[in-house]
Amino acid sequence: MVQDDRPVGLDGVQVRFDDERVVCDAGVMLVATLAERLGVEALAQRLVRLGRDGAGAANAGRKVMALVYAMVLGADSIDDTGLLRAGRTRRLLGGWLPAPSTLGTFLRAFTFGHVRQLDALLGRSLERAWAAGAGPGSGRLVIDVDSFVGEVCGRLKQGASYGYTHLLGYHPLLATRADTREVLHIRLRKGSANTQRGIERFTDELIARVTRAGATGVKLLRADSGFWNTKVFTRLEKAGWQYSIGIRMLKNVRAAVEAISEDAWTTLTDYPADGEAQIAETTYGGRRLIVRRTRLLGAQAELWPDWRHFCFLTNRSEQLTLVEAEHRDHAVVEQVIADLKDQALAHFPSGRFNANAAWTVLAALAHNLLRWTQLLGLPDTPTRAARTLRRWLLSVPGRLTRHARGWTLHLPARWPWHSDYLEALKQIRALPASG
Repeated sequence: MVQDDRPVGLDGVQVRFDDERVVCDAGVMLVATLAERLGVEALAQRLVRLGRDGAGAANAGRKVMALVYAMVLGADSIDDTGLLRAGRTRRLLGGWLPAPSTLGTFLRAFTFGHVRQLDALLGRSLERAWAAGAGPGSGRLVIDVDSFVGEVCGRLKQGASYGYTHLLGYHPLLATRADTREVLHIRLRKGSANTQRGIERFTDELIARVTRAGATGVKLLRADSGFWNTKVFTRLEKAGWQYSIGIRMLKNVRAAVEAISEDAWTTLTDYPADGEAQIAETTYGGRRLIVRRTRLLGAQAELWPDWRHFCFLTNRSEQLTLVEAEHRDHAVVEQVIADLKDQALAHFPSGRFNANAAWTVLAALAHNLLRWTQLLGLPDTPTRAARTLRRWLLSVPGRLTRHARGWTLHLPARWPWHSDYLEALKQIRALPASG
């Protein structure tokens, strides 16, 4: 192919939307191939049952996949799924794909029980992906639990309300895997829901899901003080899990902290020069209490002249500095939340709560398929943001052509990340199909 870099007169270029062979975001083939190997569509067809007479009940598997493929490509509304019907994109993705209006009808047919069917789909897909090589196996598994506010614009959206952030929206509960940024469990809640609402059942389901998926090594759950709950501690201890969960500086906690002698504090050396941080430990309620205190030094010290304390409870027995440092790494959960909000959860598209709950679970599945594409296709590469993976591997224009020996997907010459694309496709195609 001759490389021609001569400029064109942009004002004189004619524009026509008439190429039937174009594939929008042709890199979605990677995710579609992985979904096929994991049998996600067949699972959805078997698990999602809206009732024989329910609106939009037919072809549930195809409708689930249409939503998932659009979300992987960054869709944050039902209308965005229309992208999949352009050119030969439908043919690449297996044929018929429903119109956005059909998918809207499908989502509005969901009840709480049907959302739980999607939740089962997320769990079963996790089991298959981990069995294919994405899981921790007997290695250590670190899980972060958090909640976030999913802001909405429509004041008539069912279940949306103002919470502690004074923003109108929902308040989902989320569990993620720290090293790979997978979503292990997610639950949509009303915007006014307290941070702890449903955490006990959520913890039980998370423990069961991770066990079914084949994680047999040490498991650590991290959370902030919003999830301080002795019943959760008991559940985790009974399951043999480790935990480090923040607690608030209530009166009794403050008394325990103030009882720590000054010579028990260890100064951290890796702290900025204009501040100081120290850590120490004691016990509270029969559990190990680790405390971090910080203050400013120098010219800014007048802003916070006194120590500020941050505490968490844990059942870990390792060295103090290690346990404290790993607890602070809980902040990586914010990267997953940022990815979800940069994709399907930028908005919640329906006026009905259960439709948005279904959308939320499918958003987690789409996010995981993108994560598994990297984990299984490019296992030795650093974990990257979802936006970066979309730009490198998915947002690739292509043309699907037919010839005597089959089909060819033509992608741009000199694509900067073509070697990563081909390697990922090779690795994913080598995976055994799940039954």
